[in-house]
Amino acid sequence: MTFKPHEIVYLRSTELGRLATIGRGGTPQNSPVGFTYNEQLGTIDIAGYQMSKSQKFRNIAHDDKVAFVVDDIASRDPWRVRCLEIRGTAEQAQVAPSRGAAGDHLDMAIIRVTPRRIISFGIDDQDTEPHQLTADIRDV
Repeated sequence: MTFKPHEIVYLRSTELGRLATIGRGGTPQNSPVGFTYNEQLGTIDIAGYQMSKSQKFRNIAHDDKVAFVVDDIASRDPWRVRCLEIRGTAEQAQVAPSRGAAGDHLDMAIIRVTPRRIISFGIDDQDTEPHQLTADIRDV
């Protein structure tokens, strides 16, 4: 299994992340995106309206390296952040048509991220002092 159980719970608890891709000229692009965890494939699937026309979709056609981040602030007093960073490769994929929250049809094109490195911080440990937490960094 690529993700640990507490990381899967965290991924399922939110719907918004940020995807960083690399443009043709080497310029990074970072975009807020909706996503789902694909348990069958162990991937992050990113869908959206007119995805196939987006710059991020075009970017991965020529450079498949990406980084995807989900994070939040669990507490402000004490200050406690949680973060899951997924570095890996992305591919252009197709899925069955679906509807968004407003009932609009989502594009059948998606970006599918396959993890190669996972950096998890503060997700499973709520007892350690925030500044004493260490990241769980692993290649998968």
